[in-house]
Amino acid sequence: MPTLSAIIITKNEGPNIAGCLDSVSFCDERIVVDGGSSDDTVAIARAMGAHVALHDWQGFGVQKNHALSLAAGDWVLSVDCDERVTPALREAIQAAIAQQHYDGYEMPRLTRFLGREMRHSGYYPDYVLRLFRRGRARFSDRLVHERVICDGAVGRLAPPLLHDPVTRIEDALSRMDRYSTAGAEMMHGSARRVSFATGIAHGLWTFIGMYVLRRGFLDGREGFLLAVASAEGAYYRYMKAWLLARRRD
Repeated sequence: MPTLSAIIITKNEGPNIAGCLDSVSFCDERIVVDGGSSDDTVAIARAMGAHVALHDWQGFGVQKNHALSLAAGDWVLSVDCDERVTPALREAIQAAIAQQHYDGYEMPRLTRFLGREMRHSGYYPDYVLRLFRRGRARFSDRLVHERVICDGAVGRLAPPLLHDPVTRIEDALSRMDRYSTAGAEMMHGSARRVSFATGIAHGLWTFIGMYVLRRGFLDGREGFLLAVASAEGAYYRYMKAWLLARRRD
């Protein structure tokens, strides 16, 4: 049977790391790369038997590539701290690496927002490539919204990966601020020109796209809140990039 390594990156994930590690306990090794936590993340991970490495935070893509470099398994499973591998997905993963028909596998991701599963809003099935043969894939070096680049054929698994990133509205606001800042920095680094009006247009279009065109209204009140939070994230990403460009000029 081919061996499987689970890789996880962390920074102040004390409330989430135990559940995440427990959901990948079937893996042959569990690697945690911590980017400078000030809480008990590292202690919890070590107590649960994970191999923990410390690596100064340099963005999601760089952190995950470092974790990948430490993996020894024939196959690699990448999960985030706010994600959980269900028993059904575990069985699908084990069957996939035993058959080895593909070099990578996407899986649908089912996201919960404020306790509600988002079945619309453009959030499902949200296929993500998280399982791949070691040596045939790597992560893009992006500060945020990194992706797996697989040099081979990619298949799909049926059971979903559970994703629960926002349990309180404060979590949504915090994520919006962090992600919009990272997105603005990437935009600024690419020398892309943005205007004041760009931020307004992208914010409005994000809300309309999610809530109306992608039927976020079918996700109830939480669907409305998600569309508003996403629109704010787009708006502030462009506005922060505009402000960075104005200071540069």
